[in-house]
Amino acid sequence: MEQPRRRLFAGARVRDLRKRLALPQAAMATRLGVSVSYLSQIENEERPLTPPVLIALAREFPQEWRDVGDDHHVSDLVRAIEAGTDSSIPGGALDEAAVQRGVEKHPALARRMVALHDAWRRSQAQLRVLDDKVESGAGAAGSLPWEEVRDWYQAEGNYIDVLDRAAETLVENLDDARGIEGRLRSTHGVKIEEARDDDTRLSRFAADSRRLVISGVLPPESRAFLLAHRLAVLEFGEQMRAVSQTSGLASPAARELLSLGLANYAAGALLMPYNRFRDAARAVRHDIDRLRQRFGTSFEQTCHRLSTLQRPGAQGIPFFFCRVDMAGNITKRHSATRLEFARFGGACPLWVVHEAVAIPDRVLVQLAEMPDGARYVSMAKGLVKPSASYARPPRRYAVALGCEEIHAPDFVYADGLRTGGIATPIGTSCRICPRADCDQRAFPPAASEIRIDPDVRAPVPYAF
Repeated sequence: MEQPRRRLFAGARVRDLRKRLALPQAAMATRLGVSVSYLSQIENEERPLTPPVLIALAREFPQEWRDVGDDHHVSDLVRAIEAGTDSSIPGGALDEAAVQRGVEKHPALARRMVALHDAWRRSQAQLRVLDDKVESGAGAAGSLPWEEVRDWYQAEGNYIDVLDRAAETLVENLDDARGIEGRLRSTHGVKIEEARDDDTRLSRFAADSRRLVISGVLPPESRAFLLAHRLAVLEFGEQMRAVSQTSGLASPAARELLSLGLANYAAGALLMPYNRFRDAARAVRHDIDRLRQRFGTSFEQTCHRLSTLQRPGAQGIPFFFCRVDMAGNITKRHSATRLEFARFGGACPLWVVHEAVAIPDRVLVQLAEMPDGARYVSMAKGLVKPSASYARPPRRYAVALGCEEIHAPDFVYADGLRTGGIATPIGTSCRICPRADCDQRAFPPAASEIRIDPDVRAPVPYAF
């Protein structure tokens, strides 16, 4: 006979979570779907956590609320609900209550459903990888060096624990860029000089003379980053070599690119120490302008750092981040969400980031929905990096940062959107996007059967 599950009282944990996120009781109660008085009773250990509340906690705060014991199977239940309600699966979604009853009465069947859903997701990920190879032209020749490095970062979750913790330890006595510069001078004997006006390089370091020459036309945040980059190379060289040697990257060029990327990562970790930055980000609801002013970093640096907050047990919101140039090429990419734009050579033209490229210094926001039903709040801003000469055109691009709609209450850029309302239907690549009613389609999906009616004119000249 099945033993009844013991009642779970975890009010202190719920209260600590709410206070850590700086949420008033009313806001927390709304997100959990309970009344304020009911939440107060939970926090005061007067009521246990019921299955609906456990599910709400796991879904609303997936990075903060982990399994609470084998007796409750919260993780299994949430995964089963995700599988049963996935709108991209034909046949209609299951009712959440029905899924819960199925998990309780037929746990083996529910686990099988979850396993099949996981396998389907993996197949979709593999399809995106193949599409990426077609887009890049790599084909059977294998990945190019930068693709190897990109995939390595993706597999690591864009978080490098050994460098992040080393940077945190070092920065305890370094309050700002002046502290970094002082350590370069006093500990490493580095002489910092300003480059000549005709030198177009951002920086150069001569190891024999210990001279670091930095362009004089850079804004303060770019100069601070270059100082942090050089300090990271000098301080964490051994750790970076160890990471590179154990990375499993096949080509020497890929390992060299990885070493450069690791130094950039460590520089960001020095300027924006993990716990301090994560706490500040939550306090201002990930307002990038407020964060960059506090930490003396650029808009792009701050966005990128937000996408790296994936320390086990202390994760930030899972963000996707990318940088897009004027031609629509994604030149930087990372996703800690299900949205894997990091895998593609291009991006959907309906995505707001393309509009942002043409409108510098203006923040655009968008609520978008993927073909699988996942919805994302996206922020994009066009940026211009001026050159030092009329003869050299400035660099123009846009950066985008976004998260799943479930995290909208913690993302200030969602405030101007009516979450839960109509979303812009976007896709990945036209080659694998199943949307049949998209007026922006460039070409039909691969292996589709095209139908053409010569008597009908439409934005797209075929159906499939």
